Amino acid sequence: MAETLHSFTISTYEKQAFVNLDRYVDDVLGETGVRDGIMVVYCPHTTGAITINENADPDVKTDLKHGLDETFPNKPAYIHMEGNSDGHMKSSVIGASETLIIAEGRPVLGTWQSVYFCEFDGPRTRTVHVKVVKG
Repeated sequence: MAETLHSFTISTYEKQAFVNLDRYVDDVLGETGVRDGIMVVYCPHTTGAITINENADPDVKTDLKHGLDETFPNKPAYIHMEGNSDGHMKSSVIGASETLIIAEGRPVLGTWQSVYFCEFDGPRTRTVHVKVVKG
């Protein structure tokens, strides 16, 4: 079973953002030549996350930001000294990784789905790791 690990960096320019990773995922698959297997997209940051969501309507990302801010506001009562407790909560709920099925050299995603890096404490430069395992 062949396995490869790839890492790349992205820059975010807002406190909270959703960065489409489809181009990076496609590039990694092209480099590996894997036609069938699995891919894990992983974020090693405690105020970042990885998710799969709609790519057609940008209003979905806007609504996600509003919903997360309403669910996890940054309250003055939080005692974490960096002042980003809300980012840690959002990251924990969304999660650090997504696993994708690879079939015929492509990730298996729904018609409107894309893979996103979620920024909850930007702007920052972030690292994303992608592990591809040939099936």
